[in-house]
Amino acid sequence: MISVIIITKNEVHHLRECLESVSWADEIIVLDSGSTDGSQEICRNFNCQLIETDWPGFGIQKNRALSYASNDWVLSIDADERVSDSLKKEILSTLENPLHMGYYMPRRSSYCGQFIEHSGWSPDFILRLFKRQNSRFTDDLVHEKAIVDGSTGKLSEILIHYSFRTLDQVLDKVNLYSTLGAQKLYKQGKRSSLSKAIFKGLWSFFRTYILQLGILDGSKGLMLAISNAEGTYYKYAKLSLLNMSENNADNS
Repeated sequence: MISVIIITKNEVHHLRECLESVSWADEIIVLDSGSTDGSQEICRNFNCQLIETDWPGFGIQKNRALSYASNDWVLSIDADERVSDSLKKEILSTLENPLHMGYYMPRRSSYCGQFIEHSGWSPDFILRLFKRQNSRFTDDLVHEKAIVDGSTGKLSEILIHYSFRTLDQVLDKVNLYSTLGAQKLYKQGKRSSLSKAIFKGLWSFFRTYILQLGILDGSKGLMLAISNAEGTYYKYAKLSLLNMSENNADNS
């Protein structure tokens, strides 16, 4: 009835618990892009299909995983996410008589050990359960989205997300995602400058901490607002450098 798809690289800290939380599924497909930390060994200890591949970007990789699914319904989750028992029951109950082609589910995310209740992270409904033949992912390098050809509904039970364990992990993601985000904007023909990068970073902080009530998340809310601002600033600063490189090449 249902296939679970997961893309991984060096997820040894999360993968076992993730796989255990979906062990009830009819099929589990893991696309791994060169893990060296023991993630592949964990997969082999579970009843799942492990496929080793290269890394073309988030959207393309998830479409690859989707192409291996054989059941009518697909649940797409990340290695740092967990399907709670209550969500499992709701999914199975819903699929006994589905009324839509896809379903959003509320996600509760943690940041450096604290679950965030505001800051733009809650409520956070994401489309993760869908009919295979009616769905695909965008080809974005980062922040890909599932697209469903048909109506969608909402589930009520929580998908648990252990997004960042340490500040070092936050900084690594800020660097990676800002690079991918800049490349995405560059391919779309967008332009930036240092002043624009500064403005975008400051606005990201204000939106997260004030407008989205990150101040109510305490010290972790402040840290999250700062890291959001940094990620946004670096994305547009990197885009400005790409624009400058293009201009220099055109003038040479």
